[in-house]
Amino acid sequence: MFDNLSDKLDSVFKKLKGRGTLNEKNIEDGLKQVRMALLEADVNYRVVKDVILDIKNRALGTEVMKSLTPGQQVIKIVNDEFTRMMGSSHEGLDLSGKGPVSIMLVGLQGSGKTTTAGKLAYYLSNQGRKPFLVPADVYRPAAIEQLKKIGKQLGFPVFDSNPDMKPLKICQAARNEAVKQGYDTMLLDTAGRLHQDEELMAELDLLKKAMNPSEILLVADAMTGQDAVNIALSFDKRLDLSGVVLTKMDGDARGGAALSINAVTGKPLKFIGVGEKLQALEPFHPDRMASRILGMGDTLSFIEKAQEAVDQKEAEKLEKKLKKNRFTLEDFRNQMQSVRKMGSIKDLIGMIPGINKKQLKGMNIDDKEFGKIEAIINSMTPEERKKHLIIKASRKKRIAKGSGVKVQDVNKLLKSYAQTMKMIKKFNKGGMRSIQDMLPF
Repeated sequence: MFDNLSDKLDSVFKKLKGRGTLNEKNIEDGLKQVRMALLEADVNYRVVKDVILDIKNRALGTEVMKSLTPGQQVIKIVNDEFTRMMGSSHEGLDLSGKGPVSIMLVGLQGSGKTTTAGKLAYYLSNQGRKPFLVPADVYRPAAIEQLKKIGKQLGFPVFDSNPDMKPLKICQAARNEAVKQGYDTMLLDTAGRLHQDEELMAELDLLKKAMNPSEILLVADAMTGQDAVNIALSFDKRLDLSGVVLTKMDGDARGGAALSINAVTGKPLKFIGVGEKLQALEPFHPDRMASRILGMGDTLSFIEKAQEAVDQKEAEKLEKKLKKNRFTLEDFRNQMQSVRKMGSIKDLIGMIPGINKKQLKGMNIDDKEFGKIEAIINSMTPEERKKHLIIKASRKKRIAKGSGVKVQDVNKLLKSYAQTMKMIKKFNKGGMRSIQDMLPF
């Protein structure tokens, strides 16, 4: 989403870092380009005006002018101000209420409320909560069935509402059911309209008063840009939002809503939707997002994704196998599956500090290739996975046919695996010195 903004900022900062000293003119010229980059990214113009002024005031201070690395100091200031602009720190959900707490999802029709309800349920279950999905949108015929389908897919309970019921009755009956069944968190999927109107707001206001939700989250489409910010302002005026969830952050939107929403509304951006899968919801961390925009990576998010995807006991078993050079093709497949759980490979690489955005664009990474590799290994016999050297011409043909690929693809995988084994052996023999020898720089 922020690729264009990142590229332009990278160009500005390279010029600043290339100068031994900075003066007021150097800094003002650089900030003009930063201003243009932010405006082109669809950031609210008042927010841009304020943040550029703050950066300028700090950049012309002694921390830059007397620094031995003034360009680096300016980048640090920009990082600080971007973080502050987006909310300074992550604000989690308030789940402290007694009994089943309610999280009310509001927004316009088509913003992604129903899917977000499922994503939040998945996220909360990983936090040890017992979510209960409540379909309260009786106006869009498919909404109730869609949430029931999502619940079934994830294995979470869904209240059995129907379009003939009133939204308030649905939520009240669902609360009684949650108490009986021991569910501690209710996710209320409320109705939306194609536009905001008094009837919609009156209904949401009624639900708020009756259910007393611990969270009222606006679900907004990031692709709508500054419209998402304006929608947040209007919903907040009537309902007093506790936060915002931006969907479709993996799309082609310029990112202005994510950068502006906290500064304009004063409400925290709590989550972002980063894909179509029901696992593709991330807590929003302003400091980490600022680092990613400025090309500094996001190590903490990378580690968190890895911890979620990798089983600790399995990791310890793998470590022992690696030390004994017993890393089989089956282990190769299992590790690849763990990596795929973490998300898009290109996105993961982008989280690593020092990765150049232009280099990343030039990488021809197709996540579908991993599916092909998995299919090839699955077409092998258990013995072939353990002893890859027995895979000769006839076996390769059988494996290729069984996985729907060419023999060349099987050869390519076996070659890649053999190279991996050589690296493992070299590492076990020579330690860090051998690893450094293998690095391409």
